[in-house]
Amino acid sequence: MIIPALDIINGKIVRLYQGSYHMKTNYGNPVSLLRQYIRQGAKMIHLVDLTGAQNTAKKQSLLISQLIKEAHPSSKIQIGGGIRNTTDIEFLLESGATRIVFGSVAITNPKMVKKWFKYFDPNHLVLAVDIRISPTKDRKIAIHGWQKETNLKLEQIIEEYYAIGLKHVLCTDISKDGTLLGSNISLYQSVCRSWPKISFQSSGGVYKLTEISKLRCAGVKAIIIGRAFLENKFTVAEAISCWQNE
Repeated sequence: MIIPALDIINGKIVRLYQGSYHMKTNYGNPVSLLRQYIRQGAKMIHLVDLTGAQNTAKKQSLLISQLIKEAHPSSKIQIGGGIRNTTDIEFLLESGATRIVFGSVAITNPKMVKKWFKYFDPNHLVLAVDIRISPTKDRKIAIHGWQKETNLKLEQIIEEYYAIGLKHVLCTDISKDGTLLGSNISLYQSVCRSWPKISFQSSGGVYKLTEISKLRCAGVKAIIIGRAFLENKFTVAEAISCWQNE
C-alpha cells in the first residue's frame, strides 16, 4: 500500500528536514491536499499532528477530526503525534481513525503501552521506531522528535512488543527522512526477514518510482511518502501503479 503523509503544524502542511522544527517547508492547506491524494486513489493517509507532538496542550483535534470526516469513506486515516495516553487513542478511534501511531511513549512508559495491546485491537496500533544507525551498525532508537537517542536497539523494542501482539511497525531511518536521498532498502530487508508476521511500513527518503518496487521486494507492506508527493516528483496515482505492478 502507498500511504501519503501529511505533517501538520498550526493548520498547515509542512515537511521538516531531519525532524528539525527550525528547518521546515510550508506546503499549504491540508484539506485540499487530502482531497487531491484521495482523488488519485490513496486508500490510507498518514497524518501527523506535529503541533500536538511538541505540546500536547495544543493538539489540533478539531482539524484532525475534520480531516478524518473528509476522508471517509474513500480513505482511511492513520494518525500520530502527541499520543500520550489511553484517552488520546479512544478519542481518535471514536473520531473515525483506523490506526493510531505511537513512538516515544512506548519507550518512556512501556507499562501503559502494553495495556493498550490488551484494551485495543492490535490492528489499530502502530509502533513507530525512529532509528539512528551507528558506525558499528547498531540500530539505536531515538525519541522525543529525534532529540534524544536511547541505548535501546531496534531489535529489543520490536521483540518486547511482538511478544504481546504487535502487528504494525512504522520504521524510519532518521538519516533518510525528508532528504529525498533514497530509502535504506537493506534495513527493510533485514527487519521483514526477521519478523515476517509483522506488517512493516517504510518511511523516509523515497524520491523516485523505482524505489517503490525495491521496497515492496524487500517485504514492506506499506510505503509512507511525504516530500516526494508535495514536490511533485511523481503522483500518488503513479506510485500506486508501481506498487500494484510489482
